[in-house]
Amino acid sequence: MIRKGTYVLFMRFRNASDIEVGALGTCHFEPGIYCYVGSAMGGLDQRVGRHLSHEKAMRWHIDRLTVAADEMEAYESYPDFVPECELGRMAESCGGVPAVDGFGCSDCHCRTHLFKINAGSAEALVDKAGLRHF
Repeated sequence: MIRKGTYVLFMRFRNASDIEVGALGTCHFEPGIYCYVGSAMGGLDQRVGRHLSHEKAMRWHIDRLTVAADEMEAYESYPDFVPECELGRMAESCGGVPAVDGFGCSDCHCRTHLFKINAGSAEALVDKAGLRHF
C-alpha cells in the first residue's frame, strides 16, 4: 500500500556550512535546526526514507542538505494530511524564519519550504499540525 501524505524534516547542523544547492547556487547555513516541509504523493515511506539516507543520487534541493546534516528527524502528516504549503505557513507562524528563498518550492507560489527554527518552535509545529514521528 502506498501511503500518500506530507512531512516535516528537521535537520541539525553543528557548524556553519556553505552548500551548493543546484540552481540556487551556494547557500550559507548557520549552525542550528532547519525545518523542511514536503509532500510525498508517490509514497511517504519511500520519500522520507530516502531523505533520511545519506547515500543517494542528488535529485532535489533537499538532498544537498540531508547528506550534510549532522542529525535528522522526520514527522509525517498522514492519513488526513496537512497540505505542504500550509505546513510551511504553520512553520513560519510557529517562529520559523525563511532560510533560502525558492528552496523546495518550484511547483508552488511559496517563498520557501525551508526554515531556520529553534527547538521550541519545532515542538510547536509538531503539535499544531498534529504530526507523528516517522
